[in-house]
Amino acid sequence: VVRRPPTVICYICGREYGTTSISIHEPQCLKKWHQENDMLPKRLRRPEPKKPEVNPIQAKGFYDLDALNEAAWISAQNQLVPCDICGRTFLPDRLIVHQKSCKPK
Repeated sequence: VVRRPPTVICYICGREYGTTSISIHEPQCLKKWHQENDMLPKRLRRPEPKKPEVNPIQAKGFYDLDALNEAAWISAQNQLVPCDICGRTFLPDRLIVHQKSCKPK
């Protein structure tokens, strides 16, 4: 049985990264998020995502990786914006593209 190394989900984009890579990825992802958010129309701009806080499960300070990943996934999903017409959710920059072709039923 081949075991994958543990991964951590980014709370901004929802992608998986290695436990050492996540500390490099998150600041870059947040910077990219700010650049993209600033280019959106004012009505689609969102508040900056906050890193979810997960309490250590042991006195030694270890984190429950599953709880951390669940909180990060929920945070990433909260970044999605629903379409006014069909209700599907998209990242704000993709919502603009979608709405050009979305037709009411």
